[in-house]
Amino acid sequence: MSTYFSISGGRINYVSSDPSNPITGQIWYNYTSAALKFQSVTTAGTWASGGNVNTARFQLAGFGTQTAAVAAGGYVTAVSASTEKYDGTTWTISGNMNTARRILPGAGVQTSGLVFGGYISGGVGQSASESYNGSTWTNTPSLGTARYCLAGSGNSNTAGLAFGGWTGEVDLAVAVTESFNGTNWTTGGNMNTARGYLSGFGTQTAALAVTGVTNPPPRVLSYKNNTESYNGTSWTNAATINTARRSLAGAGTQTLGLIFGGTNDSPPSGTSATELYNGTTWTSNPTGLATARHSLAGAGTQTAGLGFAGNPGPSASTEEFTGPGAAQTRTITVT
Repeated sequence: MSTYFSISGGRINYVSSDPSNPITGQIWYNYTSAALKFQSVTTAGTWASGGNVNTARFQLAGFGTQTAAVAAGGYVTAVSASTEKYDGTTWTISGNMNTARRILPGAGVQTSGLVFGGYISGGVGQSASESYNGSTWTNTPSLGTARYCLAGSGNSNTAGLAFGGWTGEVDLAVAVTESFNGTNWTTGGNMNTARGYLSGFGTQTAALAVTGVTNPPPRVLSYKNNTESYNGTSWTNAATINTARRSLAGAGTQTLGLIFGGTNDSPPSGTSATELYNGTTWTSNPTGLATARHSLAGAGTQTAGLGFAGNPGPSASTEEFTGPGAAQTRTITVT
């Protein structure tokens, strides 16, 4: 009979604690916990509960990473300017935006963030833009096209991208794209499909626009399931997602994307559906959000994503996503 030693050329390590940085395929016996363990990678993404936001809300902006995220604005019982920071465990209140608003996007990281556009009241989109340094907000030059329910991407407050959205309640969705260099907003190539309530993520020159709705006369929402990719100049149609919806959240890059939540019914009830993008196709993840919702915010990457707040609620729930291919330690059991 073959043994582990004859197959691998080495013996199973006998240790008092798990190794701090095991490699994939490594096996060891932890005599403290009396468990035989091995290192592998996840085959499907999973969601786990994180710390709740302090102010339950929806239609907010989110940006950053799984362990350094920002939640800003949104709707509680009125439009909010509240900002919170997440450290991977706890949300901390951190100053107010200068202009309270909802249905707006965010871009960047926790110490170099950007929000723009949004909605206050009266059926008119906003053009206000603000940058965040990790503690305070500063007004920056406004968008060229005032709008709300738009999407955004970018990795800093000097490299943001705004696209799509609605200018007013009686107007059709717009396809306008604008890029921000830290000083000015500049018009770029229009999207192929004008829409609002879409999701966006990636960088200024490699962005992804996912789903959303158009509102052709007579004001009947048309749900979209299409994806477009941006190269810094023009938009190209890409793969369709599996569940058409709006008011969803996203995270990641143009070739490693993550979307979750949203709604495709009326009145909106929320979905837990989660999908992954590899740059070519969308794949439904077998496990969705524990709390089905729409109008939530997202941050992070495909392998380390974050979803927080949303509706029905308003919700304070935060969930952390561990994507497929992430390292994990597993225990070998024998029956």
